[in-house]
Amino acid sequence: MGYRVAVVGATGNVGREMLNILAERQFPTDEIVALASRKSLGTEVSFGDTTLKTKDLDTFDFSGWDIALFAIGSDATKIYAPRAAKAGCVVIDNSSLYRYDPAVPLIVPEVNADAIEGYSRKNIIANPNCSTAQMVVALKPLHDRARIKRVVVSTYQSVSGAGKEGMDELWDQTKGMYVPGQEKEPSKFTKQIAFNVIPHIDTFLEDGSTKEEWKMVAETKKIIDTSILVTATCVRVPVFVGHSEAINIEFEDFLDEDEARDILREAPGVMVVDKREDGGYITPVECVGDFATFISRIRQDSTIDNGLNLWCVSDNLRKGAALNAVQIAEVLGQRCLKKG
Repeated sequence: MGYRVAVVGATGNVGREMLNILAERQFPTDEIVALASRKSLGTEVSFGDTTLKTKDLDTFDFSGWDIALFAIGSDATKIYAPRAAKAGCVVIDNSSLYRYDPAVPLIVPEVNADAIEGYSRKNIIANPNCSTAQMVVALKPLHDRARIKRVVVSTYQSVSGAGKEGMDELWDQTKGMYVPGQEKEPSKFTKQIAFNVIPHIDTFLEDGSTKEEWKMVAETKKIIDTSILVTATCVRVPVFVGHSEAINIEFEDFLDEDEARDILREAPGVMVVDKREDGGYITPVECVGDFATFISRIRQDSTIDNGLNLWCVSDNLRKGAALNAVQIAEVLGQRCLKKG
């Protein structure tokens, strides 16, 4: 027996990637449905070798369906996720709506799979922010060994994190730099993104941080350990797919860089590429389409007693969103639903 699975928001970047990954990983499905808004009704999307036509989310009955992978914004999720959960379908939500709800588990399977047992309180599981997901995969095995006190992270986040509109704007602005008459003013982003970086993702908060930066703080604490201090600077860069992060970690105990490298090599979901030579590291272009979170540039921080620096790169549409959601579904099936 397999599962009846609904992918909600199937025509978006993340929804399409969810369908791809469900097929790639041969998730045990008896039936799968692609759901979208009425304006996308009938749009064709791929699921392995088959093609699905999207159905109307607004009129869909979730009764009898096992799992729904949600890849729509918080406003729409607020309407449809409770409807699905009430019908007995477990919702795995990629929006930020439920991430900070104490009754909803926030899961990265390599890090805190045990927390999934709490799904039954609301029949909802939250997927973390893309920038948090790849970071905690790297932090958790190091925390288990030497206890992390503080993390300072600067992100280099691709435009796909802002959806298709963000990718289109980078493409159009880049063309417009060279083709007279095709100049493109910023609309999705607050400033020009082509050949530029923007230290602003999401809205500003009273303390001067952005909501994206706050998310990394709050989610790391919820997923790993509430005692970890985190400060983040999140930056949008002119890269289509793949988020990068420069991470500085301060530990309670000393951790040698060689031991850290060995720990990360054995860690689930992590691939270490760390040679101190030209090209001996991973960049966003190389991570696209891969399941792994790549770690490079592991080195001691000599300015503090117990510090390390590392470089972390991952495909944000995969590990940062769609892959993590499918992995949650796999854990849910193996530990809780037990079909397939």
